[in-house]
Amino acid sequence: MTEQTKKLAHLFDATQCVGCSACIVACAQTNYPEMLNDENTGWGALPSNIRRVTIETARRPRQLLVQCQQCDDAPCIKVCPFGANFHDPETGQVKTDPKRCVGCGYCVTACPYDVRWLHPTKGLPVKCMGEGCEKLVQAGESPACVAACPVSARAFGDVNDPESPISQRLARSRAERLLPQKGTRPNFFVVVQK
Repeated sequence: MTEQTKKLAHLFDATQCVGCSACIVACAQTNYPEMLNDENTGWGALPSNIRRVTIETARRPRQLLVQCQQCDDAPCIKVCPFGANFHDPETGQVKTDPKRCVGCGYCVTACPYDVRWLHPTKGLPVKCMGEGCEKLVQAGESPACVAACPVSARAFGDVNDPESPISQRLARSRAERLLPQKGTRPNFFVVVQK
C-alpha cells in the first residue's frame, strides 16, 4: 500500500465569517443551478452542500457553516451496502459513485454531521464536493465557496503540504475539528482563534 501524498481539506474561519451566505449561494449556483428556485426542505435553505447551524452560547448565538467533513473513518463509507461511497486514492476525499448508488439513503442517515442530502429529482445522495466544484478543483481553481467568500473565511487545499495556504493558516491559528468524539477523523477545520 502506497502512502497518500495529498489530502484535500476545507477550512472555515469562524472568527472571520460575517454570515453573508455568499458561500451557500455560490455552492448552489455552481453545483445545482437547476434548483436555484427550490429549497432543501430538510435544511430550510437553498440546495447547497453547506449547512448553516446555529449554536446557542451563553453570550449570543453563533453561526457555523458546515459541509462534508471528508472523514478518514467515514461512516457513510462503512454503511453503504453497495460500495458506492469510497475514498479517492489521489485526494483522500470521500466520493460517491452514482453508477453503484441505488439511493437507499443509508449514507445520509449515517453522517453524524448531517451534511448529506438526497437530490429531490435524481434520488441520489449529494455532498460536498459537487460536480461543479470538482471541475473547478480539477482545473486548479478553488471550490465555489472559497472563491466567493468576501472576507477569506474559507480555504481549501492539501493539508499534507506544509507550504499550502491551508496548512499555513492552520499553523498560525487555533482550529478545531467537529465532533471528535465520533472517531471519524474529519478533514474539515474550524478556526476558532487567531
